[in-house]
Amino acid sequence: MYKNVYKYDEMKRKEHMAVRENVGWYLWTHQLIEVTGDDASAFLDELFTKPIATIKVGKERYTTMLDEKGEIIDDVVVFRMGEQKYWISTLFATYMQAWMEKHRGDYRVVYENITPQYHMYAVQGPKSRDMVNALVEKPVDDLKFFSFEENKAGDLKVMVNRAGFTGEKLGYEIYVAADQADTMEEKLRAAGEPFGAVEVTEFQVMAWTLPTEAGFYYMRDLRHANPLEVGLDKGIDWDKEFIGKEALLQVREQGPAREMLGFTVDEADIYIQSRHLGGPGEHVIVDGEDIGRVVKLVYGYVKDTNIGYILVKKGVLKPGDHIKLHGFDAVVTEKYFL
Repeated sequence: MYKNVYKYDEMKRKEHMAVRENVGWYLWTHQLIEVTGDDASAFLDELFTKPIATIKVGKERYTTMLDEKGEIIDDVVVFRMGEQKYWISTLFATYMQAWMEKHRGDYRVVYENITPQYHMYAVQGPKSRDMVNALVEKPVDDLKFFSFEENKAGDLKVMVNRAGFTGEKLGYEIYVAADQADTMEEKLRAAGEPFGAVEVTEFQVMAWTLPTEAGFYYMRDLRHANPLEVGLDKGIDWDKEFIGKEALLQVREQGPAREMLGFTVDEADIYIQSRHLGGPGEHVIVDGEDIGRVVKLVYGYVKDTNIGYILVKKGVLKPGDHIKLHGFDAVVTEKYFL
């Protein structure tokens, strides 16, 4: 019989709930591309759907990168480090560099994969600010969401960014030189001890259970979809040019063909194939019609039930509807579980 690897794993539950109820920390280094040059702002404005040139130094913006068909090929966070200096946080640095090379044209830009130079530690949860303040020299009380600043942790130079991939109102990311990682982890343990901080070690918690509860995506969730289908159209600058704009304008005019919804399954020991584990995902069939696929299925520890996403034909389902997924009873919900 299939056993739910999440529901009965007390270590996963402990690490997950530490972030929700207290504070958890973990190594969560994404790949970093540094972009510099006289045309850096204009170049990135062409690559991404949201405006880049308007980001203030010390701020960042979440945005999507599209192909010529208007489909998402990456979702990233762009940091403005200086007037013409940016960091792009991605999971696909090699692919992004190739995409940049393809579209560089006459832009005066330089891009470099600086991932080996840095480690990033996430500190997330209601007591994360207290823990970070115990760690760094300059208190972070006034640091706004999606803002970052230089700081020090003892004798270590760090960059503290108020952000996270957990959906917590309070959460921080701390960047430190990669060769100082061991020292940084010692300092994190010491700073977290008075607050009962838990080190998160399970990848499934970092990448799947925490983000999914908050309605966040992992790139595999977005493949072959456009921003309007998955709710990532807010903030798109339709007045500037960007790769994929013409195709996306057609989608906007006609209306998206699909939509991303949430679902829950109360039965504990289930097996429903989801795309985030590889493959196309289980079919979603309503009244004999195949209307889409299961994109993600994980466990929601806050609701204490199975949760996930489906990408389906728009307008067929609504929250509260009951459907069958691989023979199991599921309830359609909004894509948010906190």
